[in-house]
Amino acid sequence: MALLDFLKPKKLSQTTPVAPIMPEQIYKQGVLELQDVIAPSALKITPREINLGDKIARTFFVMSYPRVLTDSWFAPIINLDRVLDISVFIHPIDSAEILKKFQKKVAEVQSQIMAREEKGMVRDPMLDTAYRDLEDLRDQLQQAQERIFDVGVYITLYGASTEELDKTESEIKSMLESRLVYVKPALFQQEQGFKSVLPLGKDELNVNSKLNSSPLSSIFPFVSFDLTSDRGILYGVNRHNASLVLFDRFSLENYNSVIFAKSGSGKSYATKLEILRTLMFDAEVIVIDPEREYEFLSQAVGGRYFNISLNSEHHINPFDLAPPREDENPADILRSNIVALVGMFRIMLGGLTPEEDALIDKAITETYALKDITVDSDFSQVEPPLLSDFELVLSGMQGSESLVQRLSKYTKGTWAGFINRATNVDLNKKFVVFSVRDMEDDLKPVAMYLITHYIWNAVRKNLKKRLLVIDEAWWMMKSEDTASFLYSMAKRGRKYYLGLATITQDVDDFLKSPYGLPMITNSSIQLLLKQSPTTIDTLQKTFNLSDEEKYLLLESDVGEGIFFAGMKHVAIKVIASYTEDQIITSDPSQVLALRKQRQQT
Repeated sequence: MALLDFLKPKKLSQTTPVAPIMPEQIYKQGVLELQDVIAPSALKITPREINLGDKIARTFFVMSYPRVLTDSWFAPIINLDRVLDISVFIHPIDSAEILKKFQKKVAEVQSQIMAREEKGMVRDPMLDTAYRDLEDLRDQLQQAQERIFDVGVYITLYGASTEELDKTESEIKSMLESRLVYVKPALFQQEQGFKSVLPLGKDELNVNSKLNSSPLSSIFPFVSFDLTSDRGILYGVNRHNASLVLFDRFSLENYNSVIFAKSGSGKSYATKLEILRTLMFDAEVIVIDPEREYEFLSQAVGGRYFNISLNSEHHINPFDLAPPREDENPADILRSNIVALVGMFRIMLGGLTPEEDALIDKAITETYALKDITVDSDFSQVEPPLLSDFELVLSGMQGSESLVQRLSKYTKGTWAGFINRATNVDLNKKFVVFSVRDMEDDLKPVAMYLITHYIWNAVRKNLKKRLLVIDEAWWMMKSEDTASFLYSMAKRGRKYYLGLATITQDVDDFLKSPYGLPMITNSSIQLLLKQSPTTIDTLQKTFNLSDEEKYLLLESDVGEGIFFAGMKHVAIKVIASYTEDQIITSDPSQVLALRKQRQQT
């Protein structure tokens, strides 16, 4: 049955006898069929468009192609963020038949060229090009390297108003005409055009152009990127084709990710959503939280929340040693910890000269020896030294007066309660958050270095699937030692089943570090959300973004951007369910409303 047949009332002849209506017929007349469900409530056909209920449809056909079609020239139309239908009809033509026509056409062109030469006229480049193209194509057809097809490409646009359709039409025409491809509306044939794009396989419009195999392949329609995997978590929705962006970071060559976004664009929201969904797949998550944004999430999922500050009851001793695994040498563990401690003291003391660096290294070794800790010790049974023990050893060394004076504020001064205590935190929950919001800004790099070092030791101790999230990672990129340690974790994390997720809004500060770009290249997943005009040029250069992708990031709404995974990337919109949104929201108005609601209940 044709599309409109079921909308036309059936006429009965006056001479036709009317049979009595049986009960079965009455029942069948009241039953809804598929065509009744999908049929529009009203239909109006005009020369330029079709009104389908509250929607308007307009059909176009491709009428002209350039001499050369580049690969994926049709991809921008297919991936356009508009409601449209596309049909491509390919009708094969017998090669023997087309070769006969080619022979006649070649003779005509050759005759025109010879006639111009006899008259002494200037050579016509168009005729010469046409002759070469015809001869080349005829050779390829003769050798069965190419075939000729009648090809019809039809596009139907949909909109709520004529103005919306005109805008979309202008956009598509501009994109195609820039590639020398021209389209025309199916005037007075809108019904046939609309039927041709329906999934019926009927070319009722029948407006075709002849194309050989090579240019025809460039119209291949299945070029819309997607990142839908058979396992992993839901990151969001593909803004081009509404497919789901499902991905498993632990299926890539490394498990690291970076997120760049301006303040208020949804980077923490997207991260918390990933954490919530990752926890459902038997993975542990650890977060370094500089703004106390993850406290409610930790409470909601039954995790642990540690506040690291000068007056906090939670402490981490930097001299702790992780027991070596079966495949590790205790000497390597001790040496690695000494190197990490030297880096921490370099940050704490505002830099070290080469002489001071050597002195600190020697003092750390002697501090461990003071507690009878050597490469032969059982690190799980020893009592690690404290910072005050290190100060005592250092003060007995020649030339250490300046170092001891600078170190005293961490042992006796204002900052004494921060680092000179035994460790009383652990990672025995699936979700653990370390907050450094209440830490003074001068001490935040030290605190973040100390926490990451403690986490690294715990990660090496027990092999588990883990995700470490470092929010506002630019704090760690400000110092070369913290940046170097973070980069080391990114490179070595895969060995210990650890994924490192770094998040920052200060793109310039992140990339100014010599470890900024290597961090990006060692991250298989990158998420770029809404950007500010001041940073977009840097990001465009770093990620090789096209101008269209650049403007997409500038004009994106909250939670929208570009998601890179391996060699693919798609435009993404982060979407959460109502329950997830109530748990992870960072919107101050929503947070305040939730607090009032909890107080009332």
